[in-house]
Amino acid sequence: MSAESVRAFFAERHPRIEIEEFDTSTATVALAAAALSVTEGQIAKTLALRLEDRVILLVMRGDSRLDNKKFKTAFGTKARMVGTEDVEQLTGHPVGGVCPFGLVAPLQVYCDVSLKEFDVVYPAAGSKNTSVRIEPQHMAALVEAEWVDVAQGAVLA
Repeated sequence: MSAESVRAFFAERHPRIEIEEFDTSTATVALAAAALSVTEGQIAKTLALRLEDRVILLVMRGDSRLDNKKFKTAFGTKARMVGTEDVEQLTGHPVGGVCPFGLVAPLQVYCDVSLKEFDVVYPAAGSKNTSVRIEPQHMAALVEAEWVDVAQGAVLA
């Protein structure tokens, strides 16, 4: 089970981070924000994107959108979403539970600088009804993410 791989990830790297489980779905930004009683911006959504020769994960604030021009400048190619049928195979997590933790295979993770606007963000935790509470800088450090500026309206922080 995907949430179990996330639990194992935190048990090894930071045992004090707890996974919250909900009786309702947190599979979308709006549902997660409602379940957690936070703004949609505080939800750290994780996108699986295909570059020319590899797949990456991009974590960004929930209310943001990719800026195609910034993305192409940062990565040298257009952003192409990984198909929903391939996401779980590549990450080990179902769509709606994708996160940068407990991946089935290593993927390079990037965090958009817009996450730094918050003291705490709430990424999924491997299933459609789980989340964790974490500081953006700590999340990036745990998954060895690189910071990028690819969201519309984001300003490098």
